[in-house]
Amino acid sequence: MKEFDVVIIGGGLSGSTTALNLSKKGYSVLIIEKKKKFQDSNPCAGGMASSMQKLLPLDINDAIESKIKNVEFRWKASDNVIADLTGESPFWIVKREKFDQLLLDESLRNGVHIIRPGLVEKISKKNDQWEITCNNKIKFRSEFLVIADGSQSKWAGHFNLGPRKPRFANTISLRLKGLGDIPRDSVRFEFGFIKYGFAWAFPLRESLNIGLGTFINNGLLDNQAINKQVIRSFGFDDFPHKTITKRLRIWNGFHSINGDKVLAVGDAASLCDPFLAEGIRPSLISSFYAAEYIDQCITGKVDDLNLYTKKINNIWGGSMVWGRRIAQVFYRFPRTGYQLGIKRKTAPKRIAQILSGEMSYEDIAKRVIKRLLRKSET
Repeated sequence: MKEFDVVIIGGGLSGSTTALNLSKKGYSVLIIEKKKKFQDSNPCAGGMASSMQKLLPLDINDAIESKIKNVEFRWKASDNVIADLTGESPFWIVKREKFDQLLLDESLRNGVHIIRPGLVEKISKKNDQWEITCNNKIKFRSEFLVIADGSQSKWAGHFNLGPRKPRFANTISLRLKGLGDIPRDSVRFEFGFIKYGFAWAFPLRESLNIGLGTFINNGLLDNQAINKQVIRSFGFDDFPHKTITKRLRIWNGFHSINGDKVLAVGDAASLCDPFLAEGIRPSLISSFYAAEYIDQCITGKVDDLNLYTKKINNIWGGSMVWGRRIAQVFYRFPRTGYQLGIKRKTAPKRIAQILSGEMSYEDIAKRVIKRLLRKSET
């Protein structure tokens, strides 16, 4: 039976980044990934605050496709509002298949081991160590365990990490050749077409990542007519047949995301933004601090991983509690929300600053919610 300091279940963005951060600290790490290879095209929006580079121990320039200067908001293809981003390239669009592969390749160069495809069937604890059994009956042993198997995580619930009943956003994503009418240095959010949600368009070098998401009341996205309207609003004529549907596990309150020598990162920890569906930033933040607190446990600086949950709840959950409240009001009264929450003079700039990591939802939420509730009661 092979032994490692840390075993990570899931080799996507969160798993690979956690592995890389741990390997840089000198620990032996094994990733168990159920997929044989990454998908050839991953039309995840790819939006990432450039400030996250400081949490990554490598240069990701090869994965950056666009550097965004402004954010455009529209209501049913009209009523435009544009906000300029401050600073030098505070928001990037990365090509996810390149980004994920870059992180995994770097972790492997630093000595991380990977089993793929590998399906974890059983996890037990013996003599204060984890024993992980895969479907091929091969067993591995480790001192610490990281759950990084994404929004459809089986093991987060098994270890009571995150909300007991996770909440999900339903999404459709696709990639189209060309940029339509989206400028290369701009992203667009389209409200009004999607009930309880919105659509987005994020430009790569020669293609466009398009997404549709619904965030409350378990809304559905199977209306082809609406989908075609969204595609046309971004400057394309035809609705493509190849789309990817996904349920994103969104932030839903303050919960423990660690146990005894086990923790969850990224989507498995229910960290996705409940208002704008941002997932890369919380994945990178949680991966960075997961490695930090595992290191502190191994070196004896702390006795357990409880500070990991406190840290993530503080630096991410503190903003998301307000993001969730905004979403619950905004998407129930979308037209009013657009008029009072987007078209106000300072609002678009603040939302753009949230995307770039310069501001939190808490900074704007109380005023926005008061305006929306006051208007909805009249």
